[in-house]
Amino acid sequence: MDLRAELLKSIWYAFTALDVEKSGKVSKSQLKVLSHNLYTVLCIPHDPVALEEHFRDDDDGPVSSQGYMPYLNKYILDKVEEGAFVKENFDELCWTLTAKKNYKPDRNGNSVISHQDAFKLWCLFNFLSEDKYPLIMVPDEVEYLLKKICTAMNVELNSCELDDYLSQEPQAQGGLTVWQFLDMVNSGRFLRGIEQEAVSMAVEEVYQEVIEDVLKQGYLWKRGQLRRNWSERWFTLKPSVLSYYMSEERKEKKGSITLDKHCCVEVLPDRDGKRCMFCVKTSSRTYEMSASDTRQRQEWTLAIQTAIRLQAEGKKSLHKDLKQKRREQREQREQRKAAKEEETQRLKQLQEEKERKLQELELLKEAQRQAEILLQEEEQRRRQQHEEMQRTLEIQLREAEQARASMQAEMVLKEAEAERQRKRILELEDMQERLQEALQQEVKARQDEESVRYAQARLLAEEEEKLKQLMKLKEEQEEYIIKTQREKQVLKQEMENKNKCLEEAQKQLEEVRVNRQRVDQDVVVAQRKLRQASTNVKHWNVQMNRLMHPIGPGDKRTNVSGGGFTGYQPLLSQRDSSLK
Repeated sequence: MDLRAELLKSIWYAFTALDVEKSGKVSKSQLKVLSHNLYTVLCIPHDPVALEEHFRDDDDGPVSSQGYMPYLNKYILDKVEEGAFVKENFDELCWTLTAKKNYKPDRNGNSVISHQDAFKLWCLFNFLSEDKYPLIMVPDEVEYLLKKICTAMNVELNSCELDDYLSQEPQAQGGLTVWQFLDMVNSGRFLRGIEQEAVSMAVEEVYQEVIEDVLKQGYLWKRGQLRRNWSERWFTLKPSVLSYYMSEERKEKKGSITLDKHCCVEVLPDRDGKRCMFCVKTSSRTYEMSASDTRQRQEWTLAIQTAIRLQAEGKKSLHKDLKQKRREQREQREQRKAAKEEETQRLKQLQEEKERKLQELELLKEAQRQAEILLQEEEQRRRQQHEEMQRTLEIQLREAEQARASMQAEMVLKEAEAERQRKRILELEDMQERLQEALQQEVKARQDEESVRYAQARLLAEEEEKLKQLMKLKEEQEEYIIKTQREKQVLKQEMENKNKCLEEAQKQLEEVRVNRQRVDQDVVVAQRKLRQASTNVKHWNVQMNRLMHPIGPGDKRTNVSGGGFTGYQPLLSQRDSSLK
């Protein structure tokens, strides 16, 4: 925290104290008085021309903090030099302005702290408060300050009670204002049973340590440089200097030891009747000192080493450094907390997502179960259809086998009928041969026509009778052939229908083969059988076609050369044509 920020905090209290109406604006006359007092306590040369120029009377209306800041920065804060003024006087000025309006101690005199202690606590609050307006002190810093005060009184702070108090005050959870903090201390809740004087001493000690950067103070024996005698002095250690006084009132300063990074502190052995000795070595001189006991010597040596370390690191205040570290730790803690909350939120979202996915998974499982049930039902339905189709195909195959068997039986009957027909044809051929022999005999008998006319007439009668029988037989044969052709057409139509049925069965078997692979072999066997049956049917058709071809009598004619019966030739030609 730089000097400008420290001064601005105190000036902010003074400005808000002058804002009686709490409108964020202060009258110009009050700001003139405030600026004049600031010039005085900060030891800055007065510039009345600039003051009057900035707050001219012709510019009506009060001035806000934003309107006052340019003047404050340019004519006051930019001219402040550290060490040129007494910081305590500046703080007292701002405290006086703000305490009149805001600080309200107990009127019955039952306050735990005095007015001066309240001022020091106000300074401590400003030092430890956050760099945000309105100024507040976070609960961690409140606990830190109260612990420092209780430690100075050798009292342990009840942190649980402090947490209860902060939790009961909703406005205090984000931080306390200085007036809330002073009211909390004055309530005696955390300093119960402690005298006001002890509280004042503890506040003074903490004030000197934090505000005045007093790292340690107390009585030590110091050895003189010239006379080499030992004198008891009150030492006050700050980061840059170790001062010693005649007494603890610090009214008469006897000297100081400037500390830098080249200094060091060493423990000395006891000698000359002095014990617990140590020395501080600077670049120009070595200072020998003696503590009251070993613990005090250790505390002093550690404190002086801390001051030398601060000088080596270029830091002017231990508590400013500690405050910055605590702030960084708080920020890191807040970041970790935010990260943890974010992680928790992310885990919650992941859990919700997981639960949602589990629900979806359950729905999917349920849908899968339903699908499996439907699939099983569909599979069972398909199996039933396949079984029914298989039964149908088996029935059709059996029917086809029966039809094939019936056709084979019919073919056997047709073959028997054809055999009978062939026998009759052979008989007719035999008869034709006999007729030819008779004709030959008739030719021979022409020479003796007259003698054998009676025999010829008898023969002609017989021949006519035979011709009639032959014609009748021929007609019967033609009718039988026509009937056989009709039956052949009927059989052919039945065979075509059967072939169509077989083709449809083959298509159905092909579909069954696609759906059910395990039926493929049976279907192939069935198709092979059907093809064999079709081949047999075609073979029998060829045989039937060959057998059903009508067989006529021979076309050979016996040419009678010369002589003969002229009246018999037309009869023979008529007989041949009828035979054909």
